[in-house]
Amino acid sequence: MKGIIDRIEGNMVVVETGGETKDFPKDIFPKSASAGDVVSIIGSEVKILKEETKKLRKEIEALMEDVWED
Repeated sequence: MKGIIDRIEGNMVVVETGGETKDFPKDIFPKSASAGDVVSIIGSEVKILKEETKKLRKEIEALMEDVWED
């Protein structure tokens, strides 16, 4: 399953996937995980997809620039 970390709340990580949010235990995530990271979750193994995260952040920055240019 692939998703985006929405937020970290205490010992839980909230991940958005397919328009829904799901809670996962924080201890299965890498310590460097943060909101906005694109992750792959297979069982109890979580990997941060760095290239996809970088691409997503660039897309969001471009959208924000378009909004604030007016």
